[in-house]
Amino acid sequence: MTTPAALDEQVRLAARALASAGLVHAFGHCSARLDADSFLVCAPLPMGRITDEPGTVVPLEGPLPEGVLGEVRIHREIYRRRADIGGVCRIMPPALMALSAAGIVPVPRHGIGAYFGSVPLWNDPRLLRDEDAAARLADMLGDAPALVMRGNGAVVASATLPQAVTLAWFLEDAARVERDVRAMGLDPATARLAADEIAARQIWSGGVVDRMWQHLTGQTL
Repeated sequence: MTTPAALDEQVRLAARALASAGLVHAFGHCSARLDADSFLVCAPLPMGRITDEPGTVVPLEGPLPEGVLGEVRIHREIYRRRADIGGVCRIMPPALMALSAAGIVPVPRHGIGAYFGSVPLWNDPRLLRDEDAAARLADMLGDAPALVMRGNGAVVASATLPQAVTLAWFLEDAARVERDVRAMGLDPATARLAADEIAARQIWSGGVVDRMWQHLTGQTL
């Protein structure tokens, strides 16, 4: 079992990794589940500037702790609904942001993009700073690994924080391919993977997360 201190360090590593990969800027946040009743969210700073600042424990019930960013409500609503989720990333990657502004979400077109099937689109560019909006977004996410927010980035959720960080990178790569396929004038309805190809690539064996975590953080899990 990961200790709270080790998890706090993992959250800091994840924050810096997301920033180094260009998936966040001054804004964005990530978190990891502590237990059935709480999670740990990174310090409310530009994620690339987080060094030894500790995260904040957020209970799944009750008000947000003082100083916690309002959109952390999104994390809480996801953890409430999905016991399988151990990590959440709120990201603003550039290729995905451009597509989302036009109401476009990436579809599976290459191996890395195969980890996402039908990505939900939250068709509202406003920040989510109230309980009702965060709850509705979590409901729309459902069992999907990611949700795109029009003109406002994305939310990625997975079994562990390193896996969520991996999927955050994969989602932006899928958006890059989506953008390029459309820029080349290819028919977006045909240049995509078939259902059996998608299923064959949606695997986590072979150290997929370990390798991406080492690539993004310089450390092994």
